[in-house]
Amino acid sequence: MPVHNAGKFFSVSSHSMLQYFTQDILIKFMKFGAVGATGVVVDFGFTWLSKEKAKIQKYISNAVGFTFAATSNYFLNRWWTFHSNNPELAIEYSRFLFFSVIGLGMNTLVIWFLVSKRNHNFYLSKLFAIGIVTIWNFFVNLMFTFV
Repeated sequence: MPVHNAGKFFSVSSHSMLQYFTQDILIKFMKFGAVGATGVVVDFGFTWLSKEKAKIQKYISNAVGFTFAATSNYFLNRWWTFHSNNPELAIEYSRFLFFSVIGLGMNTLVIWFLVSKRNHNFYLSKLFAIGIVTIWNFFVNLMFTFV
């Protein structure tokens, strides 16, 4: 291959790799979102049960719902989204939970701000917080948990 065509060869190859990488990330994000949708049901369900039926304080109820959702999301994402075969399940789960706890802090802060400072509805604020935290959780788990 002549030298003047080398740039074109590498350009096409790099573009194809970037396209695959982008498609792979997009597919994983869509799967992560689908798993997250099941997590929203789990989260809202346990939050509602804790807050409305067990009469637990709303921010603690939020943590209960978030914890149940994070656990179900871990197992679904491990199997379906990221296809993890990591034999060190406890370490991988611990990483996932570590980032989920950071996400919980972010989630609670957003809810607190919207409810306490802006007088928005608790459940609408929670839905908004889940959207923000979903983006955080996807990228940290992609880069650090399911590697």
